[in-house]
Amino acid sequence: MRQRTALLIAALVATALAAVPGCASTTALRGAQAASASASASASGPGGRAPRDFSGRIDIGGGRKLWLSCKGSGSPTVVLEPGLHDSSDTWTFTDTRPPVPKSPAVFPGVAAFARVCTYDRPGTIRYTNPPALTTRSTPVTGTRSLTAMASDLDELLTAAHVPGPYLLVGHSFGAMITRLYAQQHPADTAGLVFVDAFGTNAEPFFGAQWPAYLKLLNEPGTPFDEDPAFEKVDVDGAAAAVKAARPLPKVPMAVLSKTEPFAVPAGSPEAVLAPLERAWPEVQQALVELGNQTPHLLATGSDHYVQLHDPDLTISAIRLVVGRALAGR
Repeated sequence: MRQRTALLIAALVATALAAVPGCASTTALRGAQAASASASASASGPGGRAPRDFSGRIDIGGGRKLWLSCKGSGSPTVVLEPGLHDSSDTWTFTDTRPPVPKSPAVFPGVAAFARVCTYDRPGTIRYTNPPALTTRSTPVTGTRSLTAMASDLDELLTAAHVPGPYLLVGHSFGAMITRLYAQQHPADTAGLVFVDAFGTNAEPFFGAQWPAYLKLLNEPGTPFDEDPAFEKVDVDGAAAAVKAARPLPKVPMAVLSKTEPFAVPAGSPEAVLAPLERAWPEVQQALVELGNQTPHLLATGSDHYVQLHDPDLTISAIRLVVGRALAGR
């Protein structure tokens, strides 16, 4: 198991879909741009024509703004969706060991061959020193539904004039958002990449421990648990929404999965962690079976944060799906 810095262990005790993320040095975090721009700005360039690099807040209506960053050029546009409680920072730094290269991180790596965008959901954690809830997106209180989160993504892409179609990359619970978006917007979806993603079939493995697991998801022991703005989700409702929606479009997909246990601090409840580890391979296999000839890539030696520990593998999987999407046009 990788060593974690005291900075992140103190800030992020294991979340259900996620354990403590990899180490984020101040150097690595320089890739997470914090520039602000006019809310009326477009991420697709002047007049919606030529794409340009962009980082700023986008007005999505209802008095709310979401922070968006886009870079690179090419179609389809790759959209990177972070996991539960995570800001977009998790796509912009790495925590690798040889032979995996330290750079590039996923966001700049994908920008080398495609247009790529990522954003901060409200109430998610910035990997600053010390960590803090993002102030770049308008806070939202209360438990959020998956439908509302997918709607935010749609409103953001529309308001920012981000050109489709989209290749949707979701880490952990973020993949539930991209999955529902694809079900709701099949014509705008070019492909899907699941990065050690959550699914809809985990509950039976937990039995009576399921309520404890759900509580751990929304109250993972961070300093932000009691903050009304801290991201909380309706997990049962999310699974129901995915199951009730139309089938996924027939688009190329890829699944990346961890091989190591979830990285958790000492004292984590074994009664919850044991069924989680038993469930995870079945969750991953169910994702593979969502599409035809979907490659299942194992990030050997990685825990849940595959995009941090194996950024080159993650980038390669995205490139593969981009190629298949273009070939299928």
